[in-house]
Amino acid sequence: MSGAPVDAGPEPLPAGGARFFCTAGRGLEPFLMREVRVRLAATQVECISGKVFFTTCSDLNMLMKLKSAERLFLLIKKQFPLTVSSVSKGKIFNEMQRLVNDDPGSWSNAISIWKNLHELDAKREELSQGDSNPLKRKAGENEIIMAKKFKTEQMQDIPENGECRLEKQVEEETLEQKDCIDQRGDFQEEFQSDAEKAIDTHNQCDLTFRVSCRCSGAIGRTFTAQEVGRIIGISLMKQFGWKADLRNPNLEIFIHLNDVYSIVGIPVFRVPLASRAYIRTAGLRSTVAWALASLAEIKAGAFVLDPMCGFGTILLEAAKEWPNCHCLQKVLILLFLTFHLGKSLS
Repeated sequence: MSGAPVDAGPEPLPAGGARFFCTAGRGLEPFLMREVRVRLAATQVECISGKVFFTTCSDLNMLMKLKSAERLFLLIKKQFPLTVSSVSKGKIFNEMQRLVNDDPGSWSNAISIWKNLHELDAKREELSQGDSNPLKRKAGENEIIMAKKFKTEQMQDIPENGECRLEKQVEEETLEQKDCIDQRGDFQEEFQSDAEKAIDTHNQCDLTFRVSCRCSGAIGRTFTAQEVGRIIGISLMKQFGWKADLRNPNLEIFIHLNDVYSIVGIPVFRVPLASRAYIRTAGLRSTVAWALASLAEIKAGAFVLDPMCGFGTILLEAAKEWPNCHCLQKVLILLFLTFHLGKSLS
């Protein structure tokens, strides 16, 4: 008896966790450091201006809950800055290419973790959404209906007593159930084969990519971001056989070069963490609003008053993060104060 294919799920993260970094607004790095320790049980937390590095075993759902981060990246490389002064451009080109060629294993490992976190889960979810292919299922149902109608017409043409009809009806229903079981078994085998093919396709080096660069300091005065992106892109195509796609790539490579460090990473999410679906009107930056709300140390049942709320971004962040509190805007504050003052005077 054929059973449904068992989905083992994506491979777990390494025992020590994966290495990530987040970008943060100026002054928000302490909030982000505290948040990754509390929410993600992160270890090896390090901070430089505008970025926080950490190691965690958390999944996508937990990573998505970070509130003080702008963007989240899977770290590939973090090393000393490239040497620019009194060095020819050819040597600098070689140093940039070494970001890819020196340690291809770190790239392969990062891509594997990225697939397990995001792309492989998404592909398997698509494959497991339905129990069968809608077109094939519809065609199979039509064939069963037509066969049943044909057999019914044959039964009407042949005069039989009640017992014979009952026996034949039971026999036909048994045959139909057997056909459905056989079709279900065939589909399950086909589904399992399709899933294995999809996983194998993802494991091949057929990714499309683009490179996003930020250059500042001495390296930024010598090269443009487009030049650095072109050098890194050519190295990746030669090393891994990936194809460049500037419009809709599977993978984005982020590179930040300055006088302090050289960082290479992969964005975990296409949309920044700071883009909140529940904030419909642009006002105070969501990360700043969350930080301000967190400073209030809100407890369950507390009243959060914001008399100068504007678009109410701080209140929205407070209500989302602490759903058991009571958030009051300008008009509600006046009503609240009027009620309590009138109650106290009476």
